[in-house]
Amino acid sequence: MAKLTVLFIAAQVLGLVVAVNFIGSIQTGEMERTGVITENPEDVENAIGLFVYILVFTGVLLLALHFFKGEWLFRLLEIIVVFTTSLIVFFVFFPSVAFMLAVLLVITRQLLPTHIWLRNLSSVISVAAVGSMIGISLGVFPTLLFMVLLSVYDFIAVFKTKHMVTLAKGITKKNLAFTFAIPSKELKHQFELGTGDMVIPLTFAVSVMSAAALAGIPFPNYILPAGLILIGSLVGLLWTIDYSSKHVGKALPALPPQTVLMLAMWLVGKAIGF
Repeated sequence: MAKLTVLFIAAQVLGLVVAVNFIGSIQTGEMERTGVITENPEDVENAIGLFVYILVFTGVLLLALHFFKGEWLFRLLEIIVVFTTSLIVFFVFFPSVAFMLAVLLVITRQLLPTHIWLRNLSSVISVAAVGSMIGISLGVFPTLLFMVLLSVYDFIAVFKTKHMVTLAKGITKKNLAFTFAIPSKELKHQFELGTGDMVIPLTFAVSVMSAAALAGIPFPNYILPAGLILIGSLVGLLWTIDYSSKHVGKALPALPPQTVLMLAMWLVGKAIGF
């Protein structure tokens, strides 16, 4: 639980810092804020389109796991994801050497494929980049719709069709940076957590934070509602992990309880003026 909390905080804080940089660029006119599907971030088509994209991508991954028994295709996908996301993050902090650092991370990851914390570092960076990028591109209402759709889908995919369980088992066996690896103290067991359970909270937090900033709330005040949302998300995630650890073998989707608590904390933020 402690290791999971550290990873969660690292990914979220890094993502918020990247998002603050994006917000500053938007406010100065250096960057234009557009949606992920349409040009208007407040358009609900962005949420629906992104949800459909995830469904299609999940289907492609399931087919790939079934027909491609080797590692090369998934390694190539990981290289693309880690390189592009790390390039985004490194450019915020080290713009002059961002490309070299991204290449170095990819090469090191391939040379040391069994290094758990290097894999987790790659996952943290990926979460920070994806969550901040999507969050800055979606309005609050489209993000809420997106979260609810994903929560319903998560519930169905785990309890009804169970294809999410199949996907999770297939991905974790390949030691890819699409999940976080958290070993026990005795190193007898390794817990795996999908990066989506951290990307979605960051997306909502950044969306709310950017809305507050663009509405005129000054820095660092506009970070407060994002912090409340992430606290709710962490509590929901830890509850899910605690439940799963006490019911070994029973899969439980983390996103539904996270979503409920994030919405509750968002309403608390609205009640106090955000």
